[in-house]
Amino acid sequence: MTRIKICGITSAEDALAAARYGTDAIGLVFYERSPRHVSIAQARQLADVLPPFVSIVGLFVNADAAFVREALANVPLDLLQFHGDETPEYCAQFAQPYLKAIRVKAGIDLLQCASDFRSAKGLLLDAHVEGIPGGTGTAFDWALIPGKLPLPVILSGGLDTENVAAAIKQVRPYAVDVSSGVEASKGIKDGAKIAAFINEVKRTDVQLSR
Repeated sequence: MTRIKICGITSAEDALAAARYGTDAIGLVFYERSPRHVSIAQARQLADVLPPFVSIVGLFVNADAAFVREALANVPLDLLQFHGDETPEYCAQFAQPYLKAIRVKAGIDLLQCASDFRSAKGLLLDAHVEGIPGGTGTAFDWALIPGKLPLPVILSGGLDTENVAAAIKQVRPYAVDVSSGVEASKGIKDGAKIAAFINEVKRTDVQLSR
């Protein structure tokens, strides 16, 4: 079954809606330049309202290592997500499970990326938009993804209810990651869109299992 992460959660209402409709994980963005940014204190409040069995992913972009450690000390993060130019050594230093985000464009060697970041739990594949590390709402050419990457693929970048079924059928990712595709406005989620997205993922999984 395809796992689901709702990223860019900024309010308790949105966190609870995501959990209620059946997400596997939520993403908290610790990147000040993002419209979905949360402080460590806000992140702790969001973590406190979540029911059990919903994973909390902390997203960082070229963050100072001390800041990552501060977040880990104050927020019960299950997984780290590094969305910048971090090296494998940087990502591994926290002794915490992590995902490495790769911004995909023509010419990128994803097999080499998987080899470089073999200590990661998976590769999160997002669209390459110059100067913007993520959350662009832009899809990329899924044909650029090799058929047999040695790490789980978390597919991101411009996913919404209209295209997620096609994405799952073509890529067969371990998980899908959505942010802007379930928003009413930047940083504010739409409960109906979250429900529709999750239902579409589950419907597609049922189709593929027949």
